[in-house]
Amino acid sequence: MTVTTGRTDSTDAGRRNGRARPAPLSSGEVAPAPKLRRRPILVVASVAAVCLGALLGVWAWTSTSNTHEVVAVRATITRGETIDQADLMTVQVGVDPALRTVAGSSLPDLVGRRAAMDMPAGSLVTAESVTRSVIPPAGQSVVGVALPASLMPGEPLQAGDNVRIVGTPGAQGEATDGPPVEVTATVVGLHPGAEQDKTVVSVLVPKDEAGELAARAATGRVALVLDSRER
Repeated sequence: MTVTTGRTDSTDAGRRNGRARPAPLSSGEVAPAPKLRRRPILVVASVAAVCLGALLGVWAWTSTSNTHEVVAVRATITRGETIDQADLMTVQVGVDPALRTVAGSSLPDLVGRRAAMDMPAGSLVTAESVTRSVIPPAGQSVVGVALPASLMPGEPLQAGDNVRIVGTPGAQGEATDGPPVEVTATVVGLHPGAEQDKTVVSVLVPKDEAGELAARAATGRVALVLDSRER
């Protein structure tokens, strides 16, 4: 006699349901990894990102390797003025090797020196821009002359200007006999508003003329004349 069990073979049941089921794995078998769909757009985008990163890296390296830190002028310095640290700054620029710029690390060495020429704000400092000359040099003296605007030229004075300090008539306006007394000098500094709406002009004169000029300047009866700036 044949006995029919109540269990139905899973394969046969699957076939009856219209679906084929995979045969169960035997002990020790490993299921194969599912197949992944390749997306060409993502591959292309990844390659493009890598190439762009490499290009940016090369550009950054090239930019930094071709620039140098040099000293530049933060605030305008006129010829003959003493250079202060606040007047200078360091910048990163690409410069022509023929231009004798000053390395940024040398900025502290420039403090206390004199400007050998006018140095406008934003310009680069070169070796020729500064000097170690001491003011006043041997045989010269610096005299401060306080002058109101009416006794100075309308043209703004600059350090290095050649001027003459000229004696003016007395308090009553009387004219003196002979030509006015003149002292030739060179401007080394300006101090506006240092004395009751007057500008103190520091001038460099020969040592043997400094005493007379200081005495005349103390009377307030002097005027300043600006001579030619042609060199």
